[in-house]
This record gives sequence, C-alpha cells and structure tokens, in this order.
Amino acid sequence: MSLKNLFMNGKKTKSKLFCGSFLLFVKGGSFYIPQTKKEGMNMNELQYYEKIKDWDFSQINYLSESYTNWELYDELKKVVTKDSKVLDLGTGGGEKLLEFFPECQEILGTDYSPEMIKTANKNLKKSGRKNITFKTMDNLKMTTLENYYDVVVARHTVIDANQIYKTLKKGGHLLLRGVDKLDCWSLKLLYGYGQCFNDEKPISQIDYEAILSAGFKKVELIPIHIKEYFITKEDLIALLIKTPILTDFSETKNNSNLSNGILDLSLLEKYIKENTTEKGILLIRRYYGIMATK
Repeated sequence: MSLKNLFMNGKKTKSKLFCGSFLLFVKGGSFYIPQTKKEGMNMNELQYYEKIKDWDFSQINYLSESYTNWELYDELKKVVTKDSKVLDLGTGGGEKLLEFFPECQEILGTDYSPEMIKTANKNLKKSGRKNITFKTMDNLKMTTLENYYDVVVARHTVIDANQIYKTLKKGGHLLLRGVDKLDCWSLKLLYGYGQCFNDEKPISQIDYEAILSAGFKKVELIPIHIKEYFITKEDLIALLIKTPILTDFSETKNNSNLSNGILDLSLLEKYIKENTTEKGILLIRRYYGIMATK
C-alpha cells in the first residue's frame, strides 16, 4: 500500500507501510511512528536519530524560496583555504559535508549517533573524496584537540560554545545554522505542540548569547526566512516523519521523554487545505545563522 492510496480513501483504517527508515502505522485517522522496539515506550534524542540513520531528503519533492541573502556553504567557501582544518558538528550521514564542503587539508565530521556515522562512512566510500574522516562524538563532551581547527561548522545541532572556542585556532571561524522556535509555527499552533514549542527563549538568542559569552568576536546573528512548497501530501508527510518538527523536542530542556509521534491526520488535512497554493503545500521555515571569529 502506498502513502497516496492510504490517504485518498478517507476511511478509518489500520494499516502499516515502510516510509524511508520508519515503519508507519495508521489507525483511526491518525498516524504514529513507533520509536522504540517496545511499542508505546518513550525514547530519548539519541534513539530518535538512531532510527533515522541518515539526513538525506533527496526523495522529498519541494520548492524552496529564500528571503534572506545568506547561505552557509557560500560563507564556508570564503573562509576555507587548501591548508584549512575543518570540523563539522552534527554531520548526520555526511550528506551536506560531502556535497558542499570545499577541498582542504583535513575535514572531520562528527555526530552523536553511531548509526549516522555508519551511514557517513558508507557515503564517503561512494564519494571518492579524500582527507575526510567521520567519528562519533557528543557535542557537549568534545574530544577534539585544543587550538587545532581553522573552521568549525555546526548545522542544526546542539552546541557548547566554550568547547568550540577551545578547539578553534586564534582567528578561527565558527559558522552555525539552526532551526528556530518559530519554524513551521502555524503547523505547530494547529497541533498545539512541536519542536521548541514551549521553550521560553528562541534557541537563536540562546546560541548567540552563549557564543558572545565564550569570548568570540565579530558575532553576527542572521534570521533566515524560507518558504517551502511541498509538491504532494506524501512529500509533506515524509518531511514530518524524517524530522522532529512535530515532536516535543526542546532546545532548553532534557529530551529524555519524548512523545510517541502520534499525528492527527484530520488536523494535517486542515493545514493542507488552508495552505495549498499553485506552487504546492506551503511551510514557512524559520532558521538562523551565526558567524563568529575567535
């Protein structure tokens, strides 16, 4: 059974199918993603990403319109030379690193999830690129050398600004891109929950203040506004399965107890009806970028 057939019949069903890395269950107008081996158990953040195993969105069809003149990889190319040593925090399956990072002396990609690193090493073999290694590492317990890297990149991941400061050389650069609290806000409001929904302070402001406090100079915070248009309902659902947009993920609290991912399809249908345009189903994305120098 396909996603398309599942959601076109309009009936209450109890079915299951594979979608990407997840087994998706549909029951009585809602769908949920079992997030542990024992159904119904809560899971922590690591287990969430262990289930995903990669950060590949190539199978999701959507159009993207940016209203901010800032691109992480353009900024990266400006500061990397052939002699640079670069650290990529939260590398996932290494997809963005392998595609967009410029050639240089050394690149290390790290991720908290061993499954993500397994995927990254597989992708590395396929790419044929050199001078790149991947390893498992907790961003909050960094094991990298002090005063070693010329550039540190952190994409959609938790950071400890003090530890990043230590691992950077004097004059080194930090480039950060993250998902802010108001990302997909109208969808979160409709459901009454979502990533960072109950966080009092936006993570962009928290990261900005932490980076300043760590001693960085020339710290610049850039709000990033993007409209994404998903071509079909199935593409939007695939995004929601793949990302924590509609989970209880918090950027300021412990994520040891996350919801089981139950999603009311009637609410999703309402959102789609109200946000369908000629270009597709609209999601308003709110990201942020930070550039800083040690």
